[in-house]
Amino acid sequence: MNKTHGLAVIACLGGVAVAGSSMMARAQGQPPPDRPAVTVRGQTYTPRSILARNMGTDADQTSQFPPHKVIGNIYYVGTRTLSAFLVTTPQGHILINTTYERNVPVLEKSVSDLGFKFPDIRIVLATHAHGDHQEGDALVKQRTGAQVMVMAEDVPAVQNIKPGGKDHPVDRVLRDGDTVSLGGTTLVAHLTAGHTRGCTTWTTRVQEGGRGYNVVFHCSLRAPGKISPAVEAEFNRTLKVVRELPCDVPLGDHPAQYNMHAKHARLQSGGANPFVDAENCDLETDIQEAMFKAGLEEQAKAVP
Repeated sequence: MNKTHGLAVIACLGGVAVAGSSMMARAQGQPPPDRPAVTVRGQTYTPRSILARNMGTDADQTSQFPPHKVIGNIYYVGTRTLSAFLVTTPQGHILINTTYERNVPVLEKSVSDLGFKFPDIRIVLATHAHGDHQEGDALVKQRTGAQVMVMAEDVPAVQNIKPGGKDHPVDRVLRDGDTVSLGGTTLVAHLTAGHTRGCTTWTTRVQEGGRGYNVVFHCSLRAPGKISPAVEAEFNRTLKVVRELPCDVPLGDHPAQYNMHAKHARLQSGGANPFVDAENCDLETDIQEAMFKAGLEEQAKAVP
């Protein structure tokens, strides 16, 4: 079944007038127009609204969100708007995303609050090579001795993330389809390029209540302002790959991508695990695909 049903792209200004107004705004020191706009499942999004939704305020990016169990051996240990996940095993733990270096003490407190030991982290993984997701890698390695593993296509970018001038560690270079295993848990790395060249979506399978669940740690699918032919090709491949992944529990590198705050609130009332949400596994994909296609359409109209 085509899961992209329900997408409605709102018409935006096109042609030479669009390009001209954009250049005029920049010349006057104003930000470029906030477009395109798309509507998915009744909610309208623009580039600025998505960025604001993902990042929040400076305080949101650095303040601890209540650490909590997601499902099985997967726990949330990130901030209000920057995701970090702890995957626990009897032989040590895996940390997915270290966020900013200044947040490492926040992550350490969250791990401790859950009853685990930060030095027991053995492996550090990430979704993509941006500072808000991987800047803390070197400090986490320094404090834990963990092995830092990075998708090959993101290695050049991640090596340019050097807080305080520290070299960025890369202990293992990953390829599409590689597995990372520890203590009976295996994660699979899927190259889902576009947002970065090595954007990595992670999948694993967990057990809870006698049932098995497919968990997907989605990498961002947000396209850049200008989409080159190479990036267009990457996204066309990536969107197909992501939609084919078995999914019962959708997660993301920003909590807003999987509605974490609302789901966490529902945890307090008991009942079924709200993070089991197969119906919305492709919601963020739908939003970003609509934005990607609208961006391509506007780009084409802007060409004289």
